[in-house]
This record gives sequence, structure tokens and C-alpha cells, in this order.
Amino acid sequence: MPAAIRFAKRLCIALLFASGAARAQQLTLVHANVVDVATGTIRPDMTVVITGKRIARVSPSARVNPQVGKVVDATGQYLIPGLWDMHTHIYFDGTAAAGTNLILPLLLANGITGIRDMGSELDSILKARADVAAHRLLGPRLVVSGPMLDGPKSPYKASIAIATPEDGRQAVDRLKARGVDFIKVQSLVPREAYFAIAAEARKVGLALDGHVPDAVRATEALTAGQRSFEHLIGIFEASSTAEDAYVAGQEKSPGRLLATYDAPREAAIIRQLAAHPQVWQCPTLFWERGQWLVDSIDWRKDPDLAYAGHSWVAQRWPKAQTNIARTLDTEPLPVRARFVTHELDLVRKLQAAHVGFLAGTDTPAGVDLIPGASLHLELQRFVAAGFTPLEALQTATLNPAKFFKQEADFGTVQAGRLADLVLLSANPLADITNTQRIVGVLADGQYFSRQALDKLQNHLKQVAAGK
Repeated sequence: MPAAIRFAKRLCIALLFASGAARAQQLTLVHANVVDVATGTIRPDMTVVITGKRIARVSPSARVNPQVGKVVDATGQYLIPGLWDMHTHIYFDGTAAAGTNLILPLLLANGITGIRDMGSELDSILKARADVAAHRLLGPRLVVSGPMLDGPKSPYKASIAIATPEDGRQAVDRLKARGVDFIKVQSLVPREAYFAIAAEARKVGLALDGHVPDAVRATEALTAGQRSFEHLIGIFEASSTAEDAYVAGQEKSPGRLLATYDAPREAAIIRQLAAHPQVWQCPTLFWERGQWLVDSIDWRKDPDLAYAGHSWVAQRWPKAQTNIARTLDTEPLPVRARFVTHELDLVRKLQAAHVGFLAGTDTPAGVDLIPGASLHLELQRFVAAGFTPLEALQTATLNPAKFFKQEADFGTVQAGRLADLVLLSANPLADITNTQRIVGVLADGQYFSRQALDKLQNHLKQVAAGK
């Protein structure tokens, strides 16, 4: 293990112990502007008292005179709920080795206090979930699927090959026995196996999230009880006059989907999705743009490139950029650019129909998906699609709490909620880019000041460089 990685690991542990002292006592934020992400209002000059892992009180600062514990002066700062990245792959194939020492602490340093992991090596992700919960590891709280369920010829290591309905049922049962939080399905799951997976997940009490498989219609996924659609897959096909051919195995592409687009069919699937408010969309808009326009991305100019793993920059991203351009992006760039605009238009229409959205990034599985930073860019893509800054912020705060049915625990700054919070130096409701202006993070009651975060990020750069 390189010296920088060993040092960063010791640093993470030291930060845990240092912040743990504050968590064990009372922590009070005074004179904060509390952002109510449910209503879009701001409560000025508030004091927020944290005892242990939860918010004990939120009240006007004039009424509170803290006498014990650590006091943080938040004058002029904006307090929001901790952010969630609802589509990650922490221990995934070629980036798995960086999961513990780089990806998880980097997410936390960027204000992400919770993640839904959509496909990782099972033992590693279960250990990380337990270690973070016990404060042995620095990172956001984890809700995990373990490996993805994919077809018999899946290209991914972090997956379970499914060929038959019985394969699907057995995989669900094994993952249930290991304690995963939900089941993730991928695109290549065979049709009959998908319905067996859905039935077995329902039987054992696990939610079903993920791709709408290529062999399944979006309407069938709704009927089967799938809880989330990732990347808008299934909706494009349902909006096409060639949907039957796609389900039968015909190859899809942005140009073909655009050429067969049918507005009445799109309106019909939007109405059906709106009639199922328990089904959410996680469109990963930043990565969708990155995927379809991969040959035009100059990722070497990314201002956050120093946080990308050395092997990602030297090997993984150049290879992936070449492979994607050769296999997925063979149509002319203007056609693919038009499809990206079409995606934003679809999101705008779904939002107008009150379909629920979640912010997710696919980090770090694609090209230039830097953990933490990419979530803030995802929020900006929602605004580009027509969301207000408040609506974009909700996709990473309030909406994940609703999705998990855990509104009593997180998603808002209220007494009784878990102390997962982010302090910003500017108002995110005025400009969504202000979510990047982080001056402090609270994760499970542990407070990380800007100074502590700077120290952590400096050493994560060394870890990323492999020095």
C-alpha cells in the first residue's frame, strides 16, 4: 500500500475520533439560515442543537444561549439537509480498489451524507455499510443492493449472471440472506427471469430498482412493482413506434429512438408513470450527456481531476472513451447532441406531470464521474432541464427520504431528524451551484469543519495520485 494511502487512512481514522468527541457531546450551530427544502422558505438566524446523532432543537437564535458542547457560528451561512447520491457503484470492477480509501471519504467531503449503491462487490459493500455505521470508516450512510442481476453474458464483474427464472429466484434469496437492502436489475436480464426476480423480491420483502431490461416494456415494469427506473430506460422505448421491435431484441440507438419518436406514445407513458407515484426516475443526466457525447468530452480539463484515481486517468477513462465511441456513439455527434436535448425535454415533461425524481450520478463507473463533485453537476443538469433550484435540491434531499419512506429520519432540517447536514456559504435556492460552496458537513452527528475537510481533501489528492 503506497505511503499516501496509508497516511490518508490514518487521517480518516483521526478525523473520526476527533469529530466523535463533538458528537458525543452537544453540538450547536448558531445564527444559521435554515433552508426548508419542503417549502422553499428560509428561516433566518436559527440555532440548531444536535445531541448525539439527531437534531434536538431548531429555534430562533435569540431564544438559545448554548452552555455546553461545541458551538459553531454559522452567521451568514445556509444550512441544508445532507445530500444523497442515489446511483453509485463504490466497489465496481476496475474502480473497486479505490472504494474505501478514496471514493467514500471523497463523497463525504463533498457534502454527500447518504448513497444508494446500485452495484458493487458484495462482501466489500456490506463491510463498508457496517463500518460507516459504526464510525470505523469515513463515508456516507449506505443503502446497498450488492451485485447487480444481469443477463447470462453480463460484461460486469459486480453482477450475478441470470439465465433462467430459477437463477433469478435463487439470486434474490441469496442476497436477501446476506442482508442487502434492495435488488438491482440490469439491462440484459431475460424476460421471464425478470418477472421471477420481481415476484421473488416482493415475496421476501425487497424492493426492485434498476434498469428496465431490454426485453421488458416500461408498462410491464410498472405492473411488476419496480420502484425506480434508471437512466430513463424504458421510457424512450415506450415513446417509440418501434417499441415491440426493441423488446424483441432489435438494436437501439439515439438516432433510431429519435427517428421513431411518437409524441402521443410519450404522452401515454408519462400519464402511466404519473399514475404510479411510488415509482421514481433517476435519470443520471450528467452521465447521460457524458456517455452520448463522450468523444467531445475534454475531461483532462476537469477542475476536480486531481481527485480522480491515477489508474482512471491513465488507463480506464481513455480506454472507456475509445470503447464507448466505437460501440455506442457511432452516429454523428449532432444526432447524439439532439438526443441529449431530447432527454432534458422528456425530464421537463415528466416533472410537469409530477413524476418523482432522484439525483444520481453512476459514479465512478463512467468517464469523468468524480465522486462527490458529479452530484453537484447532476443538480445543475436538473436546472438545465427546467427545474427550479429548489426542485433540483429536493432530488438529493427530500425526495430520497420520501423514496425510502424515511422522512422521519432525514431529508429536512427538523428536530428528531438524523444530524446529516451541510453548511453552505451562499444560498442554493438563488443559484444551484452554491451547493458546492461547502463550509461544514455533519454526518451522523459528526461535524467536519472547512479546515478538517481541506485537510482530508488534500490527502485524498495524494491517494488519487497513488503517491
